[in-house]
Amino acid sequence: MGAVVFDLDGLLIDSEPFWRRAEIEVFGRVGLKLTELDVRQTMGLRIDDAVGHWWDRAPWEGMTPVEVERAVTARVAELIEDEGVPMPGAMDLIEMCRHRSIPMAVCSGSYAVVIEAAMDKLGITSSMSAWHSAEWEPLGKPHPGSYLTTAHKLGVDPTACLAFEDSFHGAISAKAARMRVVAVPEPAALASPRWGFCDLVLGSLEAFDASALDGLEGSPS
Repeated sequence: MGAVVFDLDGLLIDSEPFWRRAEIEVFGRVGLKLTELDVRQTMGLRIDDAVGHWWDRAPWEGMTPVEVERAVTARVAELIEDEGVPMPGAMDLIEMCRHRSIPMAVCSGSYAVVIEAAMDKLGITSSMSAWHSAEWEPLGKPHPGSYLTTAHKLGVDPTACLAFEDSFHGAISAKAARMRVVAVPEPAALASPRWGFCDLVLGSLEAFDASALDGLEGSPS
């Protein structure tokens, strides 16, 4: 295995609820009353794409879309600093990769301030050989650009990388970059047939062990 690349929100850190809370709070300030079900529609999208999704449907007055993006992102970073915890199995998986001397990276649709807050909260900054934000790409996930750039930062061919994702958009992004993909969807989406393009689908990172890693190392991308 050339490298392992991790998504962040909902994969390494239990921050998806923070995004939903922050979006409901901030959109509420501009008069857009979103529900939990509403904000789940944009799960896995870069925040500017998520904001654009709602702006196209119900333009608001007051804050600009960019100001909404910044407010949501700042709120998420604050919630991570205060309440962030790792997803089950995340720290054990990082330790497994560290033990095997496999280079690791974070590739996230979140903006840099959120990535830095999360890696600091989990204490994994020094374990990552690289990290990259889709903030710096022309297009966010599901476009493969962020994963291709992450592989470039690692100095590893994308076909030699194994990506871990919890969102459908993220999994498409990694697969489009020609990486092997392990999907760890939220429970409600686990049984969906749409994950069929992934190399492995798990209910939790706790289910990923050394034998799973060995099997994926020998499989074609």
